[in-house]
Amino acid sequence: MPVTVLLVDDEPLVRAGLRAVLEAQPDIRVVGEAADGAAVIPLVRELRPDVVAMDVRMPLLDGIEATRAVLRTVQDPPKILVVTTFENDEYVYEALRAGADGFLLKRARPAEIVHAVRLVAEGESLLFPAAVRQLAGEHGKERGNAEARAALGRAALTEREAEVLRLMARGLSNAEIAAHLVVGTETVKSHVSAVLAKLGSRDRTQAVIVAYESGFVSPG
Repeated sequence: MPVTVLLVDDEPLVRAGLRAVLEAQPDIRVVGEAADGAAVIPLVRELRPDVVAMDVRMPLLDGIEATRAVLRTVQDPPKILVVTTFENDEYVYEALRAGADGFLLKRARPAEIVHAVRLVAEGESLLFPAAVRQLAGEHGKERGNAEARAALGRAALTEREAEVLRLMARGLSNAEIAAHLVVGTETVKSHVSAVLAKLGSRDRTQAVIVAYESGFVSPG
């Protein structure tokens, strides 16, 4: 089955460019478009996309609030890929903290766009881990570090789960973590699921943000 994508951006040219790039792939299908975040929820409910590629800055409802709204109101929500002009934008970090699964630069090359959509859809690796680390270093200290430390304390991760979280923060995929720890991939998937559940994180991106903001992993 192809990965289905909903495009949300107030610039028609951006949507057209993303559509052209993604629909050139046999395993990706664009199922709809919207010009503002306010239209996302009804379209997600109607079209049930696997991934929403969403501009972070829009006039009526921006990508941050639209992300929060989707995750709050839609059962079994799609993956959310924030599309942005500037990678160090504070809005991007807020969108990730709100529950977005990754971000993509508007100037990205076609191959990078396709890779980002596939990776976010699979959910087994962190998209652009170095950029997430940089964002955490620049903006994480200004956020709820006490809250992150409390979440990490409540999680009471085992030694192996803590090791898996550190490797997740480095951007390793499940297969790479399995090779590093010399265990099976299914074992790693179980550990990752346990880490997410204990931290109350929707996916590995949010878990890694908690790891950085709590000081468990240093973004430096």
